[in-house]
Amino acid sequence: MTRVLHVLDHSLPLHSGYTFRTRAILTAQQASGFEVRGITGLRHLADGPDCEAADGLTFHRTRGQANGPVGLREWREINLLADAIVALARDWRPDLLHAHSPALCGKAALIAARRLGLPLVYEIRAFWEDAAVSNGTGSEGNLKYRLTRALENNVVAGADAVVTICQGLKDDLVARGTDPAKITLSPNGVDLALFGAALAPDPALAQQLELGDGPVIGFIGSFYDYEGLDDLIAAMPALIARVPAARLLLVGGGPVEDALRAQAAASPAAAAIRFVGRVPHSQVERYYALMDVMAYPRKASRLTDLVTPLKPLEAMAQGKLVAASDVGGHRELITHGQTGTLFAPDDPAACAAILAGLLAEKSCWQAMREAGFAHVRTSHDWAKNVHRYHVVYQVLLAPPVQSRIPAAA
Repeated sequence: MTRVLHVLDHSLPLHSGYTFRTRAILTAQQASGFEVRGITGLRHLADGPDCEAADGLTFHRTRGQANGPVGLREWREINLLADAIVALARDWRPDLLHAHSPALCGKAALIAARRLGLPLVYEIRAFWEDAAVSNGTGSEGNLKYRLTRALENNVVAGADAVVTICQGLKDDLVARGTDPAKITLSPNGVDLALFGAALAPDPALAQQLELGDGPVIGFIGSFYDYEGLDDLIAAMPALIARVPAARLLLVGGGPVEDALRAQAAASPAAAAIRFVGRVPHSQVERYYALMDVMAYPRKASRLTDLVTPLKPLEAMAQGKLVAASDVGGHRELITHGQTGTLFAPDDPAACAAILAGLLAEKSCWQAMREAGFAHVRTSHDWAKNVHRYHVVYQVLLAPPVQSRIPAAA
C-alpha cells in the first residue's frame, strides 16, 4: 500500500479553505486505498499534541522557534520543518512526499526529499506573494515579493512533479520557463458526501435575522479586501430600488469586517444588510439554506485572475445560484448564463444590475441550479478528481526502465 506524507502550512482542526481542500484530498486518497498523513510547519498555531487526529486523519506537528531577522528567520523555519519531515519519514517510511504551498513548505520538503531519496510532488494553490499584496500585507515587486517568487521558482525546478489548482497558475509557471509536461492540474473540488444534500430553510432563523420574504443575497467566507464585499454593499441601494424586498446576508469575519460594518451602517440600504459574524462550521449549511443567490464580487488583481476559489463550487453543490465578478479565477469555474452569472469587477452598478436581472428571472433559476450542480458532479467531485494525483504518483514510483542495449565488451 502506497504511503504519502503531505507537507502542510496548517491543517485541521483549524478551519480554512486551505484545510478543507487538504481534508478532501487526504480523505479521498484514504478511500482509494492509500495510507496518508500530514505534517505541518511552525505556522500551524493551534494548541494540540505532537500527533493529532482530526476527522479521521493524522497530522504531525513541527516544534521549535525560528527567530532572527527577515530571511534568516524563514530559513530557520524551513530547516526545522525539513528536520521534522526526515525524522517522521524515517519512522513511518512514506513512499513519496507531497508538499503544498507556500514555498516555505515546498523548500523544506525538497531538502527532506533529497536527504531521504524520495520523490517530491509540489502543489501550488496560490502564489503567496500575490496573496500578500491582495491582503494588504505586501506590495508587488518589493524585496520580500521578489524573494518569495524566487524561492517558489527554486522549489518548482527541484520538484519531481508540480500540481496547480487551476490553469491560470499553470500558465504563469510556463511563462516563467517551467516545462508544461511537468505540471498537472488538480482543480478545486467538493466532497459531495458533505455538500451534496442541501438543508431546508429554517423559518425561525430567517425570522431571527429579519430577512422577510427575501430574496436573499449571501456571502459566506473570510472578509478580505480582495473579496470585494465593499462593492457588494455599495451595490445594495441600486438593487433595493429595483427589488425592494432583497436582503444581503454576510456570514464570516476578517480584517476588513469593521470597515464593512461601518460602510453598511452609513448606506441608504442599511436596513437591508445583515451581518452574522463567524459561525461554527457545523452551522454553515443552515445559513446557506436561507440564501437564494451567493455573490462573489472579487476585485481584479493578479491573485483573483490566477487563482480559482472554492466557495462558488460549494455554493453550486448546495444548489445555489451563483453571481460572481468576471475575473480569471471565476471564469475557470463559471459559464456565464449557464452555471452562474458574471459581472464586471470593481463596479457596484454592474453588480446591482446583474443581481436585479437574475432575481427577476425566476423561471431560469432551476435550470441554472441544476447546471451548476451537474458541473460540480462532473468536473469538481473529489471522489473523481483525486485520481489525477494517483497518475502522477504512479509515474514517480514506477521502477526505472532497464536498458536493453548490452554493455560494451
